[in-house]
Amino acid sequence: MRKFGLALILLATLAACGTPSGSDTNGTAQPSGPGYYAVQKGDTLSSIARKFRLSNSDIISWNKLSDPNDIKVEQVLRVAPQGVRAGSKTTPRSVDNSAASAAAGAANDEQNTIDWTWPASGQSAGGLGQGKKGMDIFGELGQPVLAAAAGKVMYSGSGIRGYGNLVIIKHDSNLLSIYAHNKTIVVKEGQMVGKGQKIAEMGKTDSNSVKLYFEIRRQGKPVDPSRYLPSR
Repeated sequence: MRKFGLALILLATLAACGTPSGSDTNGTAQPSGPGYYAVQKGDTLSSIARKFRLSNSDIISWNKLSDPNDIKVEQVLRVAPQGVRAGSKTTPRSVDNSAASAAAGAANDEQNTIDWTWPASGQSAGGLGQGKKGMDIFGELGQPVLAAAAGKVMYSGSGIRGYGNLVIIKHDSNLLSIYAHNKTIVVKEGQMVGKGQKIAEMGKTDSNSVKLYFEIRRQGKPVDPSRYLPSR
């Protein structure tokens, strides 16, 4: 239970700030329409996230789910940020160009101060802006999964459905990296790891193929890993 609670806190805070849940436990009318989804028989948090091209943590955060493994049939979930319809490419407000430029500059600074490496060898696919929050790296069962940069292991376990055996590493006050679907994990929570250190072995837990699912998140939001990782 301790590990599950830690994972929930970590993954919920990785997402953008959420909005209140669409479901009402007091029996009052529940919201509906664009931006909401009624849970169907056989749905899981992960299948709903895939349907709307979201991360599990988005749905957890937007709906303030205390137990993401306990969603119920006909429960109404928000599946888009407040003010945005599900599947819409428009944003609820315009972005200040100067603020965006400043954020980009901060990201570039972090890229220069943290020494990154690829977390595994193999063919990669996906990436931000292609319906995913991160990338898949395909390889062989049991091959090494490496820390992409030095940092502290914040989570090591299998308490989050859809991620399998999961490792989360904190690199500084803004940046985290996520390693999912591992066969085995060889590091513990609280452990300091170096760049390129083996942290797990590639597997297929909660996946239909052997692969590493990898994310880099800055201030809780996914960023394109290819902007941080060296060319190869």
